[in-house]
Amino acid sequence: MRIGAPFRQPEWSALALIEAPEYVTQVHRRYIHAGAEVITTNSYAVVPFHIGMRRFGRDGAALAALAGKLARAAADEAPHRAQVAGSLPPVCGSYRPDLFDAIVARPVLQQLVHALEPYVDLWLSETVSSEAEMVLMAEVLAGTTQPWWVSYTLADQATRLPGARLRSGEPVGAAVTHAARRGARAVLFNCCQPEVIGEALVAAKRTLDAARAAHAAEGVRVGAYANAFESQTATASANAELHELRADLGPTEYLSWAQQWLAEGADIIGGCCGVGPEHIALIRDVLGRCPPLVS
Repeated sequence: MRIGAPFRQPEWSALALIEAPEYVTQVHRRYIHAGAEVITTNSYAVVPFHIGMRRFGRDGAALAALAGKLARAAADEAPHRAQVAGSLPPVCGSYRPDLFDAIVARPVLQQLVHALEPYVDLWLSETVSSEAEMVLMAEVLAGTTQPWWVSYTLADQATRLPGARLRSGEPVGAAVTHAARRGARAVLFNCCQPEVIGEALVAAKRTLDAARAAHAAEGVRVGAYANAFESQTATASANAELHELRADLGPTEYLSWAQQWLAEGADIIGGCCGVGPEHIALIRDVLGRCPPLVS
């Protein structure tokens, strides 16, 4: 939206893919130029929840494949190594674990995986609100060869129970353990306020350290990529509102959060909604080439 691409609800980021895919390429290139080592396919909103069942049935596979092709082309022309993460979203509505329906979501995810698989280096199940969503994605990805990352979204401070929890209310420790047992090579936290991520990272590291001691989670990394908009109401879905960006989450402020997450054990740092190339560039400039960066 900031660079002039078509952008509105309910299509969200899929609108540019549909009407002006050159903007998608431009965004990928900007993040790569900023130093991102992982870019995500613009497939997050290529689901019936955002583009409608009729359009998804007609165009879903082609749109997902286009998202993969654009990301792959941008990564292949990068001056440094850039991996493509195949974005697998919550099919039944972001932030709404109460709307999750595995029967509805399974064929949509299967279609996305089939269309994206030729173009991606890894799978990124992102903005996952519940363990049930994670389990379904693990099942759909069974048989694929690329590594799998799971990124949970966390309950915001104003609405959550004590302790680090998913938006479903489930504790982070158990969610991390179960993702690792199902083969996740990284567990991240995304699309939530930066204020709640630190506690989740500490819980994740503690859980994984205990699992490693039992030789049950070797090599699983943790990471974070927060959003930069105001907290959303508990009953809202991702295609219901457009938020202003927080004035206190510019590049310098976001860098401070990134540094805190690294101190709390993060291996992977990036940015979600509203975190622009300028944020990633500053993280790269200050922190060097320590963690991979996700856009």
